[in-house]
Formats: sequence, structure tokens, C-alpha cells
Amino acid sequence: MLPYPQIDPVAVALGPLKIHWYGLMYLIGIGGAWLLASRRLNRFDPSWNREKLSDLVFWLSMGVIVGGRLGYVLFYDLHQYLANPTLIFEVWKGGMSFHGGFIGVMLAALWFGKRNNKSFFELMDFVAPLVPIGLGAGRIGNFINAELWGKATDVPWAMVFPPFSDPAQLPRHPSQLYQFALEGVALFAILWLYSRKPRPTMAVSGMFALFYGIFRFIVEFVRVPDAQLGYIAFGWLTMGQLLCVPMIVGGIFLIWLAYNRKPTAKATV
Repeated sequence: MLPYPQIDPVAVALGPLKIHWYGLMYLIGIGGAWLLASRRLNRFDPSWNREKLSDLVFWLSMGVIVGGRLGYVLFYDLHQYLANPTLIFEVWKGGMSFHGGFIGVMLAALWFGKRNNKSFFELMDFVAPLVPIGLGAGRIGNFINAELWGKATDVPWAMVFPPFSDPAQLPRHPSQLYQFALEGVALFAILWLYSRKPRPTMAVSGMFALFYGIFRFIVEFVRVPDAQLGYIAFGWLTMGQLLCVPMIVGGIFLIWLAYNRKPTAKATV
């Protein structure tokens, strides 16, 4: 069994002002995405400058934050937030939904594309390889917050999370680290390498949806579902898995459509 590293969720405290690691992970994800996007900008559109890129990153970030929070409220704990709406603003405590953030990003990309003469999938193909940076950073934030841990297990790398998080004090799968490795590191490697060669429009987006859906679906088998929801069906299906099914199906469809409609191939990196 591995010891859980006791890290204060508050990274910096200046009097009443507290900066949480969870929030810093979002800044790391956004900043890292902007830096890598700037490297790919000329091949995406030579007429774009860094100011245009900054605008894109800003609006997509808003889609992540607003969509992620509203997605968690709607998909995972609507009753509690209806009873106390002010909880919606306490984002430093966690409670963000990837699938809600994904919808927020798509809406932001659709809006931004119309204003800047870019198709929805042009933008999505451009940003898809950057998203795993934020996903990986977010999972590290979950780990520091000692939230979203896995089921009890006897594997050698199991961890006992702090009593405030897990009163049962059982050795558990560090599922946040599994998701960091798959949704962050592995997904980034797949998309970055895949997008280095010219690909038809929609193909990179399809690869993102497919592999994220697969990775998340797998990890959910060893992750404890949200207490307020439990299992949705069959004694094992979680809300996360349910929301990943359309991503997997949609990803396969986009890849098939990309290669069968024979669009002009375009390098995305």
C-alpha cells in the first residue's frame, strides 16, 4: 500500500484570501493549452495573431468553467443545488462535470467560429489535442482534494485517503491518478501524434471523443460513483459511463464520416 501524500488543498493563504490547488490546476490547464496552441497557430491559420488565439482560449475556458459547473448541477446533484443555489459558486470544493464542460466548449466554439469565419469542426480539431492538458491537471486537483477516489482494493498501490474524505479509512484505488494517466497523458499523446499528419476535418475531434469515452468508461469500473446517485442500472452502470456512451458512438461516427466524405486533408499541428 502506498501512503497518501497529505497536501493542503489551499496552496496559498493571504489572510481571508485563499488560493486552492484545484483552481490553480485550471490555470495550469488553460495556460498550457495556450502555449501549445501558439505553437500550432501558423499551421492552423497564418492570418491569426496571438490576440485572436487568446480570445479563443478565453471563450473556450468560459465554456469549460460555466458548462462544467452547470453540467455537474444538472447531471449529478440537481436537488441539492435547487435547495441551496449559492453552492453553485463554491467551485473550489470541486463539483465539475467533464461532460458539461465539453458541451460548454462546443457551444463556445460554435459561437466563436461564426464570428471568425471558422467552421465548428475546424476549431474543435484545432483545440482537441490541447484539452487533455486541462483534464490531466484537473485530475491532479481531484487527488489533492482527496475526492473522487476509487473502490476498496488490495492492490499494492492502494491508498487510504484522509478521514474527512473517507471515514471508512479503507485502502482504495487512486482512481484520480488512473484518470490523470489515461485522460491526461495517454489521450494527449494519442491526439498530439495523430494530429501531426494531415487529417480530414472531424477526424481529430472524433479521436478525442472516442478515446476519452473509452478511457473514462473503463476507469468508472473502479471509481466509487457519486453518493447521491449511486449506480444508474445493472448494479454497475454509473452516470459517467452513461454520458460516455454517446461520446464513443459519436466519435466512431465522426471518424467514419471524416474518411468517407473525403474532405481536403489539413494538418492541425
